[in-house]
Amino acid sequence: MPFQVTIKPSNRSFSANEGETVLEAAMRNGITLPYGCRNGACGSCKGKVLEGQVDYGQYAAHILPDFEKKYGFALFCQAKPLTDLTIEAREISAAGEVQIKKMPCRVQRIHRAAVDVAVLYLSLPANERLQFLAGQYLEIIMRDGKRRAYSMANPPEDDVHIELHVRNMANGAFTDFVFNKMKERDILRFEGPLGTFFLREDSDKPIIFLASGTGFAPLKSIAEHAFHIGVQRQMVMYWGARCKSELYMLDLPMQWQAERDNFSFIPVLSDPLPEDDWSGRTGFVHRAVMQDFPDLSGYQVYACGAPVMVEAAHKDFTSLCALPDDEFYSDAFTPSDGAKLG
Repeated sequence: MPFQVTIKPSNRSFSANEGETVLEAAMRNGITLPYGCRNGACGSCKGKVLEGQVDYGQYAAHILPDFEKKYGFALFCQAKPLTDLTIEAREISAAGEVQIKKMPCRVQRIHRAAVDVAVLYLSLPANERLQFLAGQYLEIIMRDGKRRAYSMANPPEDDVHIELHVRNMANGAFTDFVFNKMKERDILRFEGPLGTFFLREDSDKPIIFLASGTGFAPLKSIAEHAFHIGVQRQMVMYWGARCKSELYMLDLPMQWQAERDNFSFIPVLSDPLPEDDWSGRTGFVHRAVMQDFPDLSGYQVYACGAPVMVEAAHKDFTSLCALPDDEFYSDAFTPSDGAKLG
């Protein structure tokens, strides 16, 4: 017998089959709830169980601590209904309108943007395009069936090639292939688009973009899409790295700043090298935001990168800078277990 799940505050309902997660069931019924990694590692899908019981599934303990479970919170990408449910969750209408596909692609070009960052340009079969929202990601399907997730760095309007920014990860099966074996013209398979990290175009609030490392990739897509559609909101991008070479596309956001009155760029290095000859901002990138914007009550924040940065930014921005919790949009790049790698 399927279970009935009712979402508050919309009162929309859907059925969940035995063994299906709340997120899987919602997606099967054409309802898109927020999600990111889909393996309990990022917290994007966190919501509240108001009535009923769930099997919480497997997840990272720090993403759903016991005290939150006592207050009814669950990760809907992992939680499986054991009874009929009433849940409290935000619904994402725009992402639900995009078709998820499994497709082949060809490696058109490999560009070494840094010693440990490769930019891949993937071409689709003739007459095929991938419809997606700026900021979404896809999952590369490896030959053994394992998946690795990467955000698309190109905006939806520039879809001749799919652009991925791949950082070389120690003991990473896919990244080892990219950096040591991949050749132009190789064929890959992927599924996408996925995720609910995308620009909320219905808002007029100014935007803070916050990236660490290859978390720049989806923010590049979002920013270029915003430029394309003529967004007039003020946008400030902070990009953090350890040293200057890790800001592997530094010239691009500097160019955006020079060309646009409503865009500013602040690079931040946590551990600059002597040869960097760095006179810019230093320290933790999210702390630079707090120094410049102690009151974030009227802003939207789009944060992407290492989980420790995303988690710290969410905690500090909402508790110390008055950022509304529902105006913090994030995508954390987590290790190679099927979650986001960047």
